[in-house]
Parts: sequence; C-alpha cells; structure tokens
Amino acid sequence: MALAAGNTTRLWTLVAKEFWRKTRRRLRAGPVYRWRYYGRTPERVLIAPPDLRLADPQIALEIYYGRYPLSGHLVETGGKSPFQINVPNHGWQKTLHGFRWLRHMRAAGTELAAANARALVSDWIVMHGSNISGIGWEPGTTAKRIIAWLQHSSIVLQGAEFPFYRAFLKSLAVQIRYLRSMAREMPDGKDRLRARIALAFAALSLPAPASALRGATRHLAEELNRQILADGGHISRNPMVVLEILADLLPLRQTYANQAETPPQALIGAIDRMLPALRFFRHQDGSLARFNGMGATIHDRIATILRHDDTAGSPLLHAPHSGYERLSMGGVTVIADTGLPPPVDVSNAAHAGCLAFELSSGRQHYIVNAGIDTYGAAEFRPLARATAAHSTATINDTSSARFSHSLRVNDLLGSPLIGGPQQVQCKRTDQKGVQGFIARHDGYLQRFGFLHERELKLSSNGNVLAGRDRFQRPGNAAILNNGRDFVTIRFHVHPDISLLQDEHDRLVLAGDQADTWVFTSGEVVPEVEESIYFAGLGGPRRSRQIVLAFKASNVAEVHWQLTRTSIAGYPENN
Repeated sequence: MALAAGNTTRLWTLVAKEFWRKTRRRLRAGPVYRWRYYGRTPERVLIAPPDLRLADPQIALEIYYGRYPLSGHLVETGGKSPFQINVPNHGWQKTLHGFRWLRHMRAAGTELAAANARALVSDWIVMHGSNISGIGWEPGTTAKRIIAWLQHSSIVLQGAEFPFYRAFLKSLAVQIRYLRSMAREMPDGKDRLRARIALAFAALSLPAPASALRGATRHLAEELNRQILADGGHISRNPMVVLEILADLLPLRQTYANQAETPPQALIGAIDRMLPALRFFRHQDGSLARFNGMGATIHDRIATILRHDDTAGSPLLHAPHSGYERLSMGGVTVIADTGLPPPVDVSNAAHAGCLAFELSSGRQHYIVNAGIDTYGAAEFRPLARATAAHSTATINDTSSARFSHSLRVNDLLGSPLIGGPQQVQCKRTDQKGVQGFIARHDGYLQRFGFLHERELKLSSNGNVLAGRDRFQRPGNAAILNNGRDFVTIRFHVHPDISLLQDEHDRLVLAGDQADTWVFTSGEVVPEVEESIYFAGLGGPRRSRQIVLAFKASNVAEVHWQLTRTSIAGYPENN
C-alpha cells in the first residue's frame, strides 16, 4: 500500500510539474513574450555542419511528386503543400516539421531538388513562421528543425534570391531565440539535450558574439554530464537514444573543429563513452538489443556512426551504470537487462523487462524480446512494454513494473513507468572459459512476497548457455501455496527461426545458417505458444515462444540450457 501511495504521489507531482511547464510555455509563446524573439537578423550562414544520417535521393524524388514517406507512413498531398493538409498521424507531423528529410534533397544534389527544398522551407515560413504554436513549435521539433536547416542550408539557399535568403535567416534567428528561452522549461530527456546541441550548432554556424558560444557550450556541457552515464548509456536506458544523440554529437564535434573552436571536454568525454556503449548493445548482425524503447534497427545507420569509433578490441561486457550485462564468445552474444527502471521523468519508453535477455549466434537471432513497433499504432505499445513481451519471468501474468494508463495523465506525460524494482543486485561470475552473472530483483516482492533471481553462464566457446531461475522469499522462507505463486518463464523466439522437436522430444531452434540450438529444462516440461515480434522492419510479425509454467511453491528453482549443435547434431569444436 505504501508503495502504491508513493507511486501515485510521484505521478501527480509529475503531472503538476508538466502542467506548470506547459502553462509557462504557452505564456512564452504568447504576445507578451513573442516580441523578444525578434531582433537582429544574421547576415549569413558561416558553415553548414555535416549530417551523418543516411540519405536517399529517391526519397527526394518522391517528395517532389507529392509523396511524403515520413515516420513509417506515406502521405500523398495531391499537389498541395504538406503544410496545408491535416494529417492525423502525430509522428508524421513531427517528422515533417523537423525537416530532417532535407538531407535527401542534398543527396540528390540537383537544381530541381534545391528548388523544391527552398519552396517547402518557404511554405513553412509563410504558414507557421509567425504563429508560435502547434506541433511545429514544440521545442523538441524546433531543435531538430534548427539543426536540419543549418546542416542543409547549402541546398536550401542554392540559387536563392535575396528576399528568401533574408526570410530564411530571420526565421532561423527567431527559432533560435525561442528555443533558447524554452530550453530551461523542457522536461528531462533527449529532447532537452538536443535543444542544447541545436543552440551550440547555431552559435558556431551563425555570426554570434563570443559570449553566446560560451553560454551555449556551458549549457551543453552541463546537460551532457547529467544525461550521459559513466558507461556511455543514457539516463533513459534506451539504446536507441545513444544512437540518436551520437548522430548529433559527432557532427557538432566536427563543427567545433572546423571553426577552430575548442569543444568542451564534456562533449569529447561523452562521445568517447557513448561509442563503446553503442557497440555494447550491438549484436553481430549490426542490430541493437531490444530493451527499453528499442525497435527495429536500420543497420547502415549504426555502421555510419561506428566509423568514428577508434576504440580497439571487443565491446565491454559490463555496463553497471546503464544496468546491462553482456556475454560474448565463439560468435555468440547474450545481452541482458540487469538494471533499475530509469527515472520517472524519462520513462515514457521504458519496459518492464528486468532480467530479460537476448541471444544471437553469428548473424542470426534466436532468443529475443518483442521490442516496439516504432511507427505502429500506439495501442500496441503497452503490450510491447509488458514483462510478458520479454524473455524473462512473470508472476501471476503481472508485469514487474507498472505503467500509467490514465488518459488525463497520458495526455500530459505520455505513459511513464511509475513502479518497478526498487533493488536490483548483480554480480559477474566470470571464470576461465566461462562468462556469467547472477542478478536478482524485487519487482514482485511487495505484491507477491518473493524475489526473482537469474543466473546465466556462457561456456564451451559459446556453445552452451546455462540458465537458472530461482524464486525465494526474504530469509529463504517457504513460498506460500496461496494461488498467487504462478510463474511463467518465457523465451521469445525470433520469427526467422524454426522451432522443431527432435526424436528425443527436445525443442530445436534452427535458422538459415549452420547453427542450431537445442533447448532443455530439468524441472519443468517446456511448452510452445504463439507470440508476436513487434520490432520487425516491416512491422509486427507472428512468432513463437518457449514457456516454462509452474507454481513457485512447488518448484522454487528451474534450470534450463541452450546448447549449440551442428546440423548433424554434434557439438561444434570451433
């Protein structure tokens, strides 16, 4: 009861803070403050920062013909400006107003693409530039647009006449002053960090007094020190955020160098920590592990970022500040979530996946988490975030962490994680020829009275992953047979993997490579059930899961094993 009351208090404190923040935001966007955003117009763009995000000239052609494939949705404008039509998809609208799609015009490199880019920027200035409201002026979207306009100013201004040139710079200056005013009011998380990155880009790319650059650099350093953890992870614990922020920080570092300015040590340190962290979360096929908001991976995006990683050797195995463990040998990779939930303020994408793991062998995934459908329907997000969508244990079909489902709350905050494990203990157990860890969490202690402990060991040159799941009450007291001790341990199988049964009734996981894996368990007979994999590049896919179901009062400890074999059924000797 005390825990529930604490969660409720925390939630409504967040609601009050966000309500006050939005009130102040409306005030700052109103006529009383709006005059402060108008002032001197910069004379020119000094430098166009680089953009590391992938670009496709074909998309520039699609946009020319009025087809906008943004945020996973294709919208045809029928000859109208996209800023004239009402599209109900919020993600599509944010992407449109963020202008990152200008990179496709720059990649096309034609006069036609430049003219189209200029026309669309002009449309935005005319229709939205003077009305500081709506999706287009959300601070996070404004930050993206400032960065995009600066990065692709060369293509937008190519062949531009003087009136447009001035209008572009004037609008850019207004947006920068607005964002500078709003940055301190933004909620915690990646958008606030990106706002500081955008302001640093602006201070470097446009004529500005030295004091403006010093201020932007100082605020950026403060935000990086607060949001980027000592092991390179982000406070949200979302691997995707590491990738997204690096895609902005690396060009920013280069822009400091191009302008002969010394980047802050916080920027250098953050990049040096984040690049190894990105490799930590990466499977051998190039995809990122599906934890805490991570969906489908576009592999080339990661490869582009990691070209800037000069770190030699294998990825780290231990990320204690981010709360993850990695086992890796013999071409096999295991990544596990062994951390506390992130702070409530940055938990909108967090999952209830404590002690979940993923297993890949070579370039094939075998055991996965469901991940999220990044561009799919919002109503499926709670399912993807639930413990049952992860390769870990649930008690009485309940998630180990709770989410807010109040419509009033969600309108303001999204769907924050408001409860979960209070303590997660983890210890590495590495020995010669064996990598492993033991971790335990108390996410079910208050409601059901016992703890979940998981031990994983990878051995025999990666050929054997041995697991042990143990359920215990504090003080090792007996678990009560009270109808509240039903345990389900799930192993979600990647949809590309065939799940078969051999002549010994063992479950065999076979991919399109030579590796096959045999699943065995000692105390409980495994069952196979339907599942869903949300993180497919083409959207959700049907899959299957291996399930161990039992009562903890009868079986308090379960041992299971995944053994890699050759096609002929003999252990590999590599």
